[in-house]
Amino acid sequence: MILINLLPHREAARKRRKEAFQITMFMSVIAGLLVVGLIYWWFQIRIQEQQDRNAFLQSEIAVLNQQIKEIEGLEGEITALRERQKAVEDLQANRNLPVHLLMELVRQLPEGVYITSLKQTGLMVEMKGVAQSNERVSEVLRNLSGGTPWFAKPNLKEIVAGSVALSPKDQRKVVNFSLTFSLILPADANGGGNP
Repeated sequence: MILINLLPHREAARKRRKEAFQITMFMSVIAGLLVVGLIYWWFQIRIQEQQDRNAFLQSEIAVLNQQIKEIEGLEGEITALRERQKAVEDLQANRNLPVHLLMELVRQLPEGVYITSLKQTGLMVEMKGVAQSNERVSEVLRNLSGGTPWFAKPNLKEIVAGSVALSPKDQRKVVNFSLTFSLILPADANGGGNP
């Protein structure tokens, strides 16, 4: 017997395909939203982890900056202490320099030369005095340039003829002079040894 289907089977098949398509579309939209949600959640976790790392690094940087400031302060204190130590050592090394200056001047000044003023600025000494003659001034210069290990570079700045009244009747001609010379430090004067 032949079976004939008189029902609208094409329309039913079309309806089933349409419903299957709609279900597939709905499931695709839900799957897409789920994937987008998972990706968003994963990125949020990564962002939070990076922010936590950044916060940790910022706190460590703040600690290191504080330590750097402390180290700079310590370096400044060390530098100041070294400068003070050097100043004390220089003072200790040069404390007898005025004594040697005066003792050596007594040895190097010939008779007939008198000092009226002596001024020291650093290692430069300016000396003013009175001499009986120009030859006495020349002798002073020779003695200061080669006769002593304590003085160097004598330089005659001025020489002026003058007179001195020894008594109301006794007037003598003299030479007023001004010269400068350098002091040599004790370590340099004795080749590194202490005088």
